[in-house]
Amino acid sequence: MNKGLEVIEAHELYGTTYDDIDVVVHPQSIVHSMAEFTDGSTIAQLSLPDMRLPIGYALGYPHRIGTAFGRIDWSMLERLDFEPPDRATFRCLDLAYDAGRTGGTAPAWLSAANEVAVEGFLAGTLRWNEIPDVCVDTLTVHDGATPHTVDDVIEADAEARRVASRLINRRSR
Repeated sequence: MNKGLEVIEAHELYGTTYDDIDVVVHPQSIVHSMAEFTDGSTIAQLSLPDMRLPIGYALGYPHRIGTAFGRIDWSMLERLDFEPPDRATFRCLDLAYDAGRTGGTAPAWLSAANEVAVEGFLAGTLRWNEIPDVCVDTLTVHDGATPHTVDDVIEADAEARRVASRLINRRSR
């Protein structure tokens, strides 16, 4: 789901169409983002797999903070692998593309349903592989609303949480 939500973010932040946003799995977690340009060149952001760096960047923006969170030892890094995502196993990626293409409050509904489903998993009332099922079932009753204010998005989030919670409660009976 995280990659799917990042797809929606990329669309919203950069105006890139969903058809032009690709996801690849990078097991080493060194490459955090890449942008391919019309001339075929690619620029990537690489760093150690440590969330302190992006958090520090966000806190210090537009400047870089002076605290280093480790450096890549390029002489020890043997390879950078990339592979297509296993969409059959990780169904939430396609759910995010679908919600993003639907637009309106669908991405808020998906995010909220996912959070409730993950909470259900952590509480032991839902199996890990049922998380996408809760998201699908929640989106099935999405009202198709278009938000006009932040309050509209907050209300959409709250409604999706109510729906997802009811669905989980029915499953656990």
